[in-house]
Amino acid sequence: MAGTDGRVNPGVEGMERLEGMERLEGMEGMEGVKGVKGSDGVEDADGARGALRRLADPRSLRWRIVAVVAVAACAMAVGIGVLVHRTTVDRSRHISAGYVLRELDTAVAEYRGTRPVPPRPTVDPGYLSGDEVPDRLRSLLAGQPDATAVTWYDTESRQGPWMWAAQRVDGEVIAANMHMGAEERSIQALDRHIRYATMATLGVVVPSTLLAAELVLRRLRRVAGTARRIKRGDLDARTLSRRHDEIGEISSAVDLMADALQERLRAEQRFTADVAHELRTPLAGLVTSASLLPEGEATDLVRDRVQVLHGLVDDLLEVSRLDAGTEEADLRPVPLDELVTESVRRAGLEPDTRVSVVGRPVAVTDPRRLDRIVTNLLVNAHRHGGAPVEVLVEGTSIVVRDHGPGYPPELLAHGPQRFRTGTAARGQGHGLGLTIAEGQARVLGADLTLSNVGGRAGDAGGAVATLVLPASAEAARATTEWG
Repeated sequence: MAGTDGRVNPGVEGMERLEGMERLEGMEGMEGVKGVKGSDGVEDADGARGALRRLADPRSLRWRIVAVVAVAACAMAVGIGVLVHRTTVDRSRHISAGYVLRELDTAVAEYRGTRPVPPRPTVDPGYLSGDEVPDRLRSLLAGQPDATAVTWYDTESRQGPWMWAAQRVDGEVIAANMHMGAEERSIQALDRHIRYATMATLGVVVPSTLLAAELVLRRLRRVAGTARRIKRGDLDARTLSRRHDEIGEISSAVDLMADALQERLRAEQRFTADVAHELRTPLAGLVTSASLLPEGEATDLVRDRVQVLHGLVDDLLEVSRLDAGTEEADLRPVPLDELVTESVRRAGLEPDTRVSVVGRPVAVTDPRRLDRIVTNLLVNAHRHGGAPVEVLVEGTSIVVRDHGPGYPPELLAHGPQRFRTGTAARGQGHGLGLTIAEGQARVLGADLTLSNVGGRAGDAGGAVATLVLPASAEAARATTEWG
């Protein structure tokens, strides 16, 4: 761990690790901000797990669609099943009633003796009378004139359902019946088959609905992915939808928005580049003129302001080069502890900066660009934050933390933006330091994340900038190409 002079003392590695762990614990509650690679890099790496999570999420639109279709299919199946059940029952009872009435006519003829009966006294007559006729059937005949037949479906018998027909003949009630067990079992089998058919229908409808919903949701996800790519800075991202349905209208609206945003941002970039280049010539003359002034307090003040203006123009030129997207990193192995210590020394920030190094970290990166990032983060922490400023170097990550009011909410929500410095609590500036740091990190294929200890702007824990470099040159090139 380094003292106030910024030099690294490698002999106290245990204390370094302890301080590193304490800082990491303090950073657990931090609110993540804007990473150069964005949240979609994680989604791409965990695509399969993300798809499974979306599939299993009950709040997903696909499951709502499936639920609506399944309920509609069940309601239709129940309606059709009830209709078929009632129709079948009515038809069965109607046919059974007709059969029993014919049997009753035969029984009446046998009772009156108009139908010859074989001389077999041991055989019971083909009708029922007297106490064999149920009381319910007798009550139905009460008040009915003779020769009027009534029917009754008996479900009260222990032997199963019966269809009865009765008629009063010469004051005597004559009845005939028919056992309905076979018909009842046929209806139960029909109901069972209807249930099986309903489940089979759902087995076909639910997967089909899932597939149809997935085709629609895939298009919606493509639109959302395009919007996220535009948010990350890919101004050429488009949905390129050629369909003329509702989703096609949304896609066209996103494309039109992207065109307008691209034109606006390019106009802003052109303006920045034009201003920087136009200021170079008069600024060079101003620097020369300031150097010719006689020594004095006024001269020192003019020279100081000229240097500030010179630095601003250099920053604008660097921003315009980064906006052009033509910058390439010169990758080589770099000892991170030496580079960070040298950046602190060269920036003149040694008295109020504590550098902690865990191990002997080495990364494959561009030292000039990395020095620019670290210097900008350190200057930003000292200018807008509060002392002491702590730097933790571990593995391929560099963490810069101050103890000021933290980053403003606008910066946490939208990331660094040129000429926007956030709240007055973090001082004045041009808003270019973090913008350049972010652009250079993108060139290196690194991930720069801004956050606050405690998770909110204004917390006493201060602001934290975390730079994570690629582990290898191949990873750096691949990340740069992806970005």
